[in-house]
Amino acid sequence: MLLNFLYQILWQIAPPFLRRYLRRRAALAPAYALNWSERFGKPYPDPVKHGIWVHVVSVGETRASLQFIRALQKHFPDKPLLMTQTTPTGRATVQHFFPEAQCRYLPYDKKSWVKQFIRDHQPVFGVLMETEIWPNLINVCADNQIPLFMANARLSEKSLHGYLRVRSLVAPALGTLTGCYAQTEADAQRLKQIGAANIQVCGNTKYDITPPAEMAELAQTFRQRSGNRPVVVCSSTRFYHGTDEAQLLLDAWAKQKTGNILLIIVPRHTERFEPTYEYAEKLNFITQKRSDNQNIAEQTQVWIGDSIGELFAYYECADIAFVGGSLVDSGCHNIIEPIVCKLPTLFGPSTYNFADAAPKAIAAGAARQIQSAEDWAATTLALLDDSQQRKQMSASAQAFIRQHQGASERMAQTIYDCLSSHTNEQSAD
Repeated sequence: MLLNFLYQILWQIAPPFLRRYLRRRAALAPAYALNWSERFGKPYPDPVKHGIWVHVVSVGETRASLQFIRALQKHFPDKPLLMTQTTPTGRATVQHFFPEAQCRYLPYDKKSWVKQFIRDHQPVFGVLMETEIWPNLINVCADNQIPLFMANARLSEKSLHGYLRVRSLVAPALGTLTGCYAQTEADAQRLKQIGAANIQVCGNTKYDITPPAEMAELAQTFRQRSGNRPVVVCSSTRFYHGTDEAQLLLDAWAKQKTGNILLIIVPRHTERFEPTYEYAEKLNFITQKRSDNQNIAEQTQVWIGDSIGELFAYYECADIAFVGGSLVDSGCHNIIEPIVCKLPTLFGPSTYNFADAAPKAIAAGAARQIQSAEDWAATTLALLDDSQQRKQMSASAQAFIRQHQGASERMAQTIYDCLSSHTNEQSAD
């Protein structure tokens, strides 16, 4: 009770601090200055009502949910789609993949704001992708008898310890979930410890990702622009607690004899595009940007992937991938996407966001774990010199993905069955 009281007080005093935070983010990423009314609980003009509501935080969650959402649409073909996000890049990604959906930011978790959100849209049911735990939102859905599911749910050991400290706040809310569909048995056990109800293990939707056809076409264009030379991509590099992962990689690459290899660096956040470009030039790399939309000169050594929604194209034009967020302690970004593209995949020591997938990918021969930027550079060059090893890793990647597919349809079917059963029970009453 005390924690809940303090939580409500926190949201009473939070608005000016949230506005300051958004202004600071907007100074680096101007899109954060837009659509504030959605975040702060204002009535939404012409809201879609009585639809399927799915919340995805940002780009990664959106891409991972594509097949799941399409499966839901097949099960509920007459229902409109409402998609909510937290970040501008997530919003742009949703608008690209789901132009038919109404797209808006989820309001912050002040009770009056989430009540307005639910009053505006009155969804038939809602789905929170991965681990979005907002006590007021979840409780308001329960109060309004709106079935709410947590799908592709995961909880790392690190996050578990944090949630256990506020268990008296989150457990009552999580206990109202209509369904909680965990990625792994370990995730299920951790979610149970913090109070989640109706837990089932359904697998990970990230294995169901299919690179869009237009990305393959764009990859071919990238290959032509690069002159069909060896290509290495470093995706989703992070600036984390003062350490710039892209700079670590560039420093290590500068110490190697890299010949005509093209290094593509794709920072995770848009505000790191320009600093990464400038740092590559500072190291005397001949550098270009994707946004220039020019052919890549033969002498260009580094290409900055300063675009949104094109990661699969970068993967499909590459020979080897490194997944960022793993040389800094941010738990790694999606290692499954490059493996889906049959790429030999490398990542660093921090993989707690993929605690299940990372060791399995290594054991399957689809990926390797490196310990430092210098280790990454040496391993990358060794693999480029060993085409047979790359072919073996590519074949292993295909087998690994096939073995783990199917979570999207399992979860969509389970939600459909759950709601159908609920409807039948109501009819019987």
